[in-house]
Amino acid sequence: MSTVRAGTPGNTEADGNVADVPMTMPEPDVREHRAMHFLGMPLLGVGLLALLAGIALLITGATITGGIVISIAVAGALVILVGLVTLAGLFAVSPGEARVVQFLGRYTGTVRATGLQWTNPLTSKQKISTRIRNHETSVMKVNDAEGNPIEIAAVVVWQVADTAQASFEVDSFVEFVETQTETAVRHIATSYPYDNQGAHDLSLRENADEITGKLSREIAVRVQSAGVQIVESRLTHLAYAPEIAQAMLQRQQAGAVVAARQRLVEGAVGMVDLALQRLDEHDVVELDEDRKAAMISNLLVVLCGDRATQPVVNTGSLYH
Repeated sequence: MSTVRAGTPGNTEADGNVADVPMTMPEPDVREHRAMHFLGMPLLGVGLLALLAGIALLITGATITGGIVISIAVAGALVILVGLVTLAGLFAVSPGEARVVQFLGRYTGTVRATGLQWTNPLTSKQKISTRIRNHETSVMKVNDAEGNPIEIAAVVVWQVADTAQASFEVDSFVEFVETQTETAVRHIATSYPYDNQGAHDLSLRENADEITGKLSREIAVRVQSAGVQIVESRLTHLAYAPEIAQAMLQRQQAGAVVAARQRLVEGAVGMVDLALQRLDEHDVVELDEDRKAAMISNLLVVLCGDRATQPVVNTGSLYH
């Protein structure tokens, strides 16, 4: 048995915030190796020639008389049988496919070479697709690390890397990948918060690249016993559940307003400071502390207000 930790490709410790619950995977009983096979075109010619030769012998035996007839007929039948056995061992392998070869229930190897091939005609040849596939999970409702209900879905791109493990280690490697993908997505969703709310921790919404990387590694660990290679995975849907979506939207809007106001005040203070420096450098007007305070107040009101200001013309002075 081999023990690996979720979130890592192999026997390494989990990184980040992914729960490091050990996953125990059995060692595979079989691994892919090359089956003994030959090019099929030459043997196709041999089989056809044997059939033609056997038929010719049978016809010849039927047209002559004497004791040699039986011998010619037997020879013709044997040659035809050789031709049929030769043709029975032929099979075609398309691009993006492999054939898992078994002889009397025993795995003898895999044929990945494309085109017409030949192997022992007494063997069975199971077709396995090695093309790149994708699986998109359904939208699942789970609770994130903070207990908030969220909706999440993902797509995983994968292909068969070991045809022997895919055929013999699991019942159905396609269903196995689908189930383990959904399990990994749920595990990732419950290990991180939806939003970090300004903190430096990872979150599902703000650290998509890191999260999808961890998701790919965890899925790879879960499906490695099926001989499957994970190309990549991506989150396709991420949102708060409908029952709390409005409340969370208001919280996000409030946070955005506070952040915008903070940025606005910082900019306004810088502009006021720059204005006072320029007035002092160019000696435009001499302002005492009261006039500076009044000017700063007016500028901040103008710059930080959320609506247009109405100018007031002062015909007197600051003190009258």
